[in-house]
Amino acid sequence: MAEVKAKKITAKDYASDQDVKWCPGCGDYSILKQVQSVCAELELNNDETVFISGIGCSSRFPYYMETYGMHSIHGRGPAFVTGLKTVRPDLNVWMITGDGDSLSIGGNHFIHLLRRNVDVNVLMFNNQIYGLTKGQYSPTSEKGKITKSTPFGSIDHPFNPLALAKGADATFIARTLDRDPKHMRPVLLEASKHKGTSLVEIYQNCNIFNDGAFFTFTEKDSKPDNTIFVEHGAPLLFGKEKQKAIILDGFTPKVVNLEDVDESELWIHDKYDKVKASILVRFFDDPREDGCLPRPFGIFYQEERPIYEAGVQAQVDKHVEAKGEPDLNTLLEGPNTWTIK
Repeated sequence: MAEVKAKKITAKDYASDQDVKWCPGCGDYSILKQVQSVCAELELNNDETVFISGIGCSSRFPYYMETYGMHSIHGRGPAFVTGLKTVRPDLNVWMITGDGDSLSIGGNHFIHLLRRNVDVNVLMFNNQIYGLTKGQYSPTSEKGKITKSTPFGSIDHPFNPLALAKGADATFIARTLDRDPKHMRPVLLEASKHKGTSLVEIYQNCNIFNDGAFFTFTEKDSKPDNTIFVEHGAPLLFGKEKQKAIILDGFTPKVVNLEDVDESELWIHDKYDKVKASILVRFFDDPREDGCLPRPFGIFYQEERPIYEAGVQAQVDKHVEAKGEPDLNTLLEGPNTWTIK
């Protein structure tokens, strides 16, 4: 009897039958393709995988995945994924959000998801603009940004998303770009394998309302001198010939020519080093200013810490062991009840 070969799982197995309705040329297409490809490589069970989003262009994502999903409420994605993962820890849960969705109305939910360390994968599409509502400035828009809601230029200091995440004690912090799928793919793979909340900020070009916001970091001529792609155990080198390096002068990062320093002086990237990660996420100067540091991409920080849902389950198990299966009515009534005669 001939051996029946198992059907190879491909990215198409995770593509739904819905028409993708992003603007032509939007960076979201690139992200969607890579996520579907990563799901195929990991051979995730479609029926055990869930994509949950808030509100925004990025939040259409669940419609285009042949998995379970929910298009939830503005900024409230973290609440939904926390609830789902707590009661169904066996599921592969992904949260899709944008810079406006997660850092404005959803800011409080976002930081508490990170500190709790729920085992979910968070993809933050950052285009530095509100795209769905047609071009208002967002919490990550640069100072001076002229938009429909800031006709004289924004006077707000922009959020640095990864510095915010580091301050909230996130256990996996990374950044990648929509226009560099070869870099994005391994970052997404590592994020999916992390036990805890993995945050991946993705620079995403909105070609309608904020075209070219990140071209400094993606175009052939400017990319080498303005980006560092960090790798665990490797020095921080950049430039067209990798001729520039980063060293630490105390806790201050400085750009030097590689030939002018001893190898022992180079900053070697260690994704488990909390102090260096706190410095690395602050490489956030405006690339148009002289003397600025290059923008880093890759996995900045990772640590092992107990996950939230495991703690919840431990409490439930302890209660059951001590008092038996809980009764809902007794739980709702609580200990402070009385009867009026």
